[in-house]
Amino acid sequence: MSRIQVKKREGESPNALIFRFTKRTKQSGVLREARKRRFRSRPKSRIKRRLSAIHRDAKKKEFERAKKMGSA
Repeated sequence: MSRIQVKKREGESPNALIFRFTKRTKQSGVLREARKRRFRSRPKSRIKRRLSAIHRDAKKKEFERAKKMGSA
């Protein structure tokens, strides 16, 4: 991982220093990369994807049927 350094300028307030650091951190993409690694999910197996698709299709048909009957 890259290292972000911000040195305090002469006469710079602590708030301005923190703002500059935050801005540089966001621009570097370090936080985005860290979150991506932290919350990475394992890919679903083929069977799980298939079952999920079947379930979605059944729910869709059920909703359409209810819509035609006027209860949705």
